Amino acid sequence: MNTSFNEGKKITVIVFGALLNAFALNLFLIPANVYSGGFTGIAQLASSLLQQTPFPVSTGILLFLLNIPVAVVGWLKVGKSFTVYSFFSVAMMTVFMEMIPVHRISTDILLNSVFGGVIQAIGVGLTLKYGASTGGLDIIALVLSKLRNGPIGTYFFVLNAIIIITAGYLFGWEKALYTLVALYAASRVIDSIHTRHEKLTAMIVTKKGRDLKEAIHSRMLRGITIIPAKGAFSNETKELLYIVITRYELYDLEKIIKETDPEAFTNIVSTTNIFGLFRNED
Repeated sequence: MNTSFNEGKKITVIVFGALLNAFALNLFLIPANVYSGGFTGIAQLASSLLQQTPFPVSTGILLFLLNIPVAVVGWLKVGKSFTVYSFFSVAMMTVFMEMIPVHRISTDILLNSVFGGVIQAIGVGLTLKYGASTGGLDIIALVLSKLRNGPIGTYFFVLNAIIIITAGYLFGWEKALYTLVALYAASRVIDSIHTRHEKLTAMIVTKKGRDLKEAIHSRMLRGITIIPAKGAFSNETKELLYIVITRYELYDLEKIIKETDPEAFTNIVSTTNIFGLFRNED
């Protein structure tokens, strides 16, 4: 019963996140020719170019089509559950973008950039927080990171830089600058909801070290260092579980901890770099 409730909650949040993304795009970013990051930005650029041909295609449809081959690669290389939820998020975004008309709320391009970026970031942040993504670049970056063993952030930067330069070349450099404003606003909001760092360190203080260790190992391929600990006020003997994870595994780890030891104290910190053995496989 609890599992069904959690899955229902997860799906509800992903749908709500997709709705926010659609609102941000159709009411703020697209009317102002301000571009999003990742595959959404590519779909916007392609749609803008196709509007000048006899075969115009909406941003939502292009976003869906771009994510089909990515979903296949993600299924094989990243992980089935993560890919399914991510593709579901993209599909719902497409549906909502087709339902919501493209309408300019404000003529001020700066307001469109900031509000569009913030609303979109809330949708993306909520989706990430519940163990999915908005597809496209997230999955591609993960696959490239595994194949080349390079930092995910580099791939995000390169693709977003291509989008900004292309937008500036085609539609004027002022649009590119406002695209940077939207991306910056989005990144700050996403950081406040769900960290964008590729690696995280979790330090879990618990009285159920053995149970928690077994629960984590049964669902995640991550090494754990166990350090003896003692409560300063209670003098109770505890254990500190030290584990490094990717940002996509944060939702699963939180769920495991709540199910196994709701009283555990957990500190999540960003990890700049790691050396030594770290499993990249899901």
